[in-house]
Amino acid sequence: MQLLRTLCQFPAPSGNEAALAAFLLDYVRREQAGWRVQPQVLADDARFQDCILLVFGEPRTAVFAHLDSIGFMVRYGRELVPIGGPRAEAGYRLVGRDGQGEIDCELTVDAETGALGYEFSREIERGTELTFRCDFRATATTVQSCYLDNRLGVWNALRLCETLENGIVAFSCWEEHGGGSVAYLAQYIYENYGVRQALISDITWVSEGVRPGRGCAISLRDSLIPRRAYVERIRRIAEQSGIPFQLEVEGGGGSDAKELQRAAQPWDWCFVGAPEDNVHSPNELVDKRDIESMLALYRVLLEKL
Repeated sequence: MQLLRTLCQFPAPSGNEAALAAFLLDYVRREQAGWRVQPQVLADDARFQDCILLVFGEPRTAVFAHLDSIGFMVRYGRELVPIGGPRAEAGYRLVGRDGQGEIDCELTVDAETGALGYEFSREIERGTELTFRCDFRATATTVQSCYLDNRLGVWNALRLCETLENGIVAFSCWEEHGGGSVAYLAQYIYENYGVRQALISDITWVSEGVRPGRGCAISLRDSLIPRRAYVERIRRIAEQSGIPFQLEVEGGGGSDAKELQRAAQPWDWCFVGAPEDNVHSPNELVDKRDIESMLALYRVLLEKL
């Protein structure tokens, strides 16, 4: 779990993913010699900003994993505004850095208005981003930390690269706060490789119907509905593989699939990811059996789809 621990410790709130992207590029350069196939690495500011594309062999399927996380931004004085949809409870420890130095402060929540702020020895410079302080905890059966959504999805994609022969792995930005990058990534992939089917390597939530330890979730719908014929192909492959999985049906939520659904190209997509408890908090919790199920299923799906 050392790679996952490192990924969770990187501050990368939506819009400021550059440092994490640089780490991933360095990781790929160091590790790819041991992978089954060495990918074409596409990463330049003019075309992709802080996103990264890894192209293996003759791709048929693209895997999307978003780099960014939720967080907070300093407004004026001691006010905070959320980045994405973080859980906000008074006392959460937030960290960051501004022109005056390192920051380790506490989140405050006004009991009457719900307004967010911080408690610190000085005022923090406006525009400074604050993220949950990382306390990574791994036991024999679980992993708990901030930002498992979506550093676990990124971890899954990187581990998939070790054995991937044909496929595209796309690391996207801004998913937690409105999206935007998948639109141009999807267009580039479609126009240059003819790929139009995708898997979303992201983390969903534990619910009354999706329980920890019973395998990763194949989502039949969230706020959007994927094309049923494509989802049924994935379901049949999963059933034949013998890998544990659960079917998810929700009425809300979303992912990088939002931009694929609305693309000008005919993309098929399906969300396949492990469920977590304590969503968007410093204490996100995932069962290791679901992590194993997720990676195993992705390896089979990228081979069979």
